[in-house]
Amino acid sequence: MDIAERQRAFEDTFLSPLAVRSYPATRRVPEPDSPVRTPFQRDRDRIVHSKAFRRLKHKTQVFVAPEGDHYRTRLTHTLEVTMVSRTVARALDLNEDLTEAIGLGHDLGHPAFGHIGEEALDDCLRERFPGHPGFRHFEQSLRVVDVLEPLNLNEPVREGILRHSSRMDPPDTLEGRIVRLVDRVAYINHDIDDAVRAGVLDPADLPAGPIAVLGPTGSARIDALVQDLVDHSRAAGDIVQGPEAGPAMDALRTFMFEHVYLAEPAREEHQRIHRVVSTLFHHYADHPEELPPGEGDLAQRVTDWIAGMTDRYCLRAFRELAVPRAFAS
Repeated sequence: MDIAERQRAFEDTFLSPLAVRSYPATRRVPEPDSPVRTPFQRDRDRIVHSKAFRRLKHKTQVFVAPEGDHYRTRLTHTLEVTMVSRTVARALDLNEDLTEAIGLGHDLGHPAFGHIGEEALDDCLRERFPGHPGFRHFEQSLRVVDVLEPLNLNEPVREGILRHSSRMDPPDTLEGRIVRLVDRVAYINHDIDDAVRAGVLDPADLPAGPIAVLGPTGSARIDALVQDLVDHSRAAGDIVQGPEAGPAMDALRTFMFEHVYLAEPAREEHQRIHRVVSTLFHHYADHPEELPPGEGDLAQRVTDWIAGMTDRYCLRAFRELAVPRAFAS
């Protein structure tokens, strides 16, 4: 039996009827199947070998250019989401390879400086190009794998990447819905951990109700949320949370926005980051000859260039524009 025959036999025997099957491949450009990897495994490998994936290690999750070695980056966030998502998929007898590919690709289009950078780029587009719909990282993630580094991914992977955000309709596949929910599970809990490490947050200040429901530590909370997700999803035939865990997680998210993401120290960083992104954006819009060759109109080319920058590249480019050379060092 070749890999396709073995995989079909395995999936027919062990996977839920609700799971996406690995065959046939559903690529926009047909290509021969691999003799040793399923179509979703090939998608996973293409994402991991992309330049956009490698750049995630130098993109901020929450804390901009953190000096400590233990803070999350966009890459470690991606790996945590993927790991937890695959655990849930296995527990529910869903397609682990599809889940893994979506998890690894979901944030490829995220710009530097986390959600502050996304907000700044969105503001620049709407200001400079009236009528422009703005910037959304999940749309840029799909553009990365379709246009900027055309990977010819399967349709369920593309859809899961595009619709992993709550600003979009849920994905059609249960595997995509796992990543969508686990993305939130992961970032809320590891952002708490990083905020405590940075001295921005005291664990004693965390809201007592959600902590009583989910647990006192990040690992305990993730374990509780995963167990709840598996139990209730198995019963529902969909990806859902229970009546206690879901509201508790939402309460923690609200707390984080009020005390970390939008707190005074973060607002000060917002202003600095907006200035950096705005300076670069309008410079390249004024000087398109400095942009690398690309597809699309001026707004799209500037967006592709800025969104692809890592934190440190963005800061270096800003210094080259804004700081006299004699003082740059």
